[in-house]
Amino acid sequence: MINVYLDDYRACPEGFRLAKNAEECKQLLEREDVNILSLDYDLGWGQPTGLEVARYIVETGHYPNTIYFHTSSPAGRAQMMNLLLQHAPSHIVIHNGPMLV
Repeated sequence: MINVYLDDYRACPEGFRLAKNAEECKQLLEREDVNILSLDYDLGWGQPTGLEVARYIVETGHYPNTIYFHTSSPAGRAQMMNLLLQHAPSHIVIHNGPMLV
């Protein structure tokens, strides 16, 4: 199992694999068993956002065990969280904020 940190700007925490864009993150979710996923919303001007990753998770069922949101976008966090909370199986843990380290 791996942990994935989706962000185009911030440094990746120890113990995580960095996905710098939505496509890299979706590929990791498809190919690996993901324990923890930490999502950013804004991934660069004109680029797909973390919401696209959340939609991918819902559409494919490739849920990680635990999801955090480290984005600085309150609106983006709300969109991703609401989508995932509406569709995630009950055993998936979804936190309304970043990991506390």
